[in-house]
Amino acid sequence: YVAAVYEHESILSPNPTALLDRQSALELMGRNLDIYEQQVVAAARQGAQIIVFPEDGIHGFNYTRSSIYPYLDFILHSRSVKWNPCREPYLFNDTEVLQRLSCMALRNKMFLVANLGTKQPCEHTDPHCPSDGRYQFNTNVAFDDDGMLVATYRKHNLYFEYAFDTPPEPDYKLFDTPFAGKFGMFTCFDILFFEPAVNLIRQYHLKQVVYPTAWMNQLPLLSAVEFQQAFATAFNVNILAANIHHPTLGMTGSGIYTPVKSFIYHNMESYGGKLIVAEIPVITTDYKTNLEKTPCRVLGKENEHLPALFYAEMMYDNFTFVPVWGEKGELQVCANTLCCYLSYQRALLTDELYALGVFDGLHTVHGTYYVQACALVKCGGLSFSTCGQEVTDATALIDFKLWGNMSTPYIFPLLLTSGITLDFADHMGWKNNHYFISKNRTSFGLLTAALYGRWYEKD
Repeated sequence: YVAAVYEHESILSPNPTALLDRQSALELMGRNLDIYEQQVVAAARQGAQIIVFPEDGIHGFNYTRSSIYPYLDFILHSRSVKWNPCREPYLFNDTEVLQRLSCMALRNKMFLVANLGTKQPCEHTDPHCPSDGRYQFNTNVAFDDDGMLVATYRKHNLYFEYAFDTPPEPDYKLFDTPFAGKFGMFTCFDILFFEPAVNLIRQYHLKQVVYPTAWMNQLPLLSAVEFQQAFATAFNVNILAANIHHPTLGMTGSGIYTPVKSFIYHNMESYGGKLIVAEIPVITTDYKTNLEKTPCRVLGKENEHLPALFYAEMMYDNFTFVPVWGEKGELQVCANTLCCYLSYQRALLTDELYALGVFDGLHTVHGTYYVQACALVKCGGLSFSTCGQEVTDATALIDFKLWGNMSTPYIFPLLLTSGITLDFADHMGWKNNHYFISKNRTSFGLLTAALYGRWYEKD
C-alpha cells in the first residue's frame, strides 16, 4: 500500500502561557491546518491511501493546563458514537479542528491520522476527575477515507506535559483499512513502555502502526529514526512515524519503516516540513530471523591481557566501557547480570576511538524505566571521557558481531551510520540464551551498533 507521513514545522504560539479566547486559538491552529491540507492534496496526487501527521503539530507546545484550554476540541471517547465531523458538523460544539481534518480525509479519499488536544467534562463523583471538572488529553484521531472518525487514542505515557491528563486506563485503539487490515496507534514516549504499545501489538497481532511523535533526538541510542527502525524490526511491524520539525529543539526524524527497509527523513540543517510517500508491503508472515550457524563463543581465559575498563556517562546512565582498539579483536564487558561480547574487524584503521559499553539498571532521567544495553559506539574524541557523547559522523567501516545474555525478550537492535543514516543487520536473533546482531561492512562509517533491551517488569 502507499503511505505518507508529514514532518511538520509547526507554527508556534509566540506566548504559549498567555490566556487566549477560542477564536485566537483557532486562528493559530488554522495556519497549521492550512499546511496539513496542502500536504494531504500532495500525498493524494502521489497515490497515498493513508497519511500521518505529528504530535503537537496543530497547537504546538509549552502550554499550561489553563492556557491550552482554548485550543482543545471536544471529543467523546466512546466506541458507540458513529460520527462524521465533516458531514455532521453541528453534532457537538468546539469541534472545528476535527471538522477540518475529517473534510481533508473525505475530499481526498484518504485515511488520515492527526494529533490534537481534546477536552471532556467529568463529574466530581468520578475519583479521577481533575479539580477543574474536565479531562484534557493528548489525543490521536483517525479518519477513514469518507471522513468518519474511526478511532481516538489518548496518550498514556506523558512526557512532562502538565497541560494534559493521563487517561484512567490505557487505550488500546485500532482501526481497520481495506488496503492493509488493522492499524494500531500510540504516541511519542509510549514507544518505550509496555503499556499500551507492546500490549496492543501482542494482543491484536498487529502488523501496522501509526505513530505521531514530537521526539527530541538523543544520541547515541535514542535518535528518532534509529529507535523507530529498531521498533519495526523488533516487533516485525510496519511503522508510519511522523515527527515535528524543529531542529533548534533537536526535533527531526520521521519515516515509513518495514522490518527490512525504511524511507526516512532526518535533517538538522534546513527548515520547513517534509512529506515522505512510500509504497510498502502489507506484512502477512513473520520475517524469519536468519540465525548464523556459528555458536556464540563466550570468551575464556585466553584473553589474559584484558583492556582497561573505564566508566563514562551515556544517555545520563553510567556505562561500563572497554576500548575497541586495533584492527580486530574480541572483547567482553559486564555489569550486574549482563555481559556483552564483541568480535570485530576494521576495514582500515582510522584515528577514531570506539568503545564497547554495558548498562544494566534503572534509567532515571526524563522518565524512569529499566534498560539492559550492549552498545558499540564511536566516541566524541580520542580520550575515554568522550565515549557516550553525541556524535553524528564517522568513517570507520567495521565488521562486527555483538551479543549479550539479555534477561528480557524485548530487544531493540540499533544500527546507526554516519550522517544519521540507517543500516540493517545481516543476522540477528537468539542463540544459546544470547541475543546477537551481526553485520559485514556497514555502507557508511559506524556510529552506533547496539542491543537496547527494555526489561518492563523492573520499571
